[in-house]
Amino acid sequence: MLESWRWHDVSSVFALADVHPGESIVVLRMKKAPPSDRVESFPPQVGAGCRVLILGTAPSVRSLALRQSYGHAHNLFWPFMGELFDAGRELDYAERIRRLHARGIGIWDVFASCERPGSLDSRIVRSSEVPNDIHGLLARHPTIHAIALNGGKAQQAFRRHILAAADRRWPEGIDLLDLPSTSPANASMSRADKRARWAALATHAEAGSRMPSSIQDC
Repeated sequence: MLESWRWHDVSSVFALADVHPGESIVVLRMKKAPPSDRVESFPPQVGAGCRVLILGTAPSVRSLALRQSYGHAHNLFWPFMGELFDAGRELDYAERIRRLHARGIGIWDVFASCERPGSLDSRIVRSSEVPNDIHGLLARHPTIHAIALNGGKAQQAFRRHILAAADRRWPEGIDLLDLPSTSPANASMSRADKRARWAALATHAEAGSRMPSSIQDC
């Protein structure tokens, strides 16, 4: 029979200690801490000779669970990569990335970390946003001549955190492509219209030299 109980604070997590008469063992029943809403980006998935860098916002909950970019089954990113670069979802993840690298495509995110309950970009806490070092990546991969921004939030965040900080230091000859979000949450455009806009990647990926610098709404 339980004779007494008391609360213990262990690393900011409360535990109930059950003390049994005549015994020296204390059983701690740990209460599970609430999950963190802090989201961290994957490392850049960029190969040698990369020509086009695709930037999302931050990995979704499903992507984080799978440790794969664009992991949600209804996200159109991998279907489009399959149609454009033979790197579709039917392949294992490592092979998809290998095929994208072979075609000059790299993947990363605008945010290194942010606070976001759930997966919707609209729930990202603005004050929590920490951008990735895009400038550093471009310096290490001077072959990149186009950056494709996947969706409105990525476009806004890139301009606010990356372009604004660049001032006059933005590298010459790099196009910015504003593309519609491949997220299933983007229901305002048909699949066919999204696919037509994303087809611009193939042209930029196959370009062997730097193209004139511009900001395009492809």
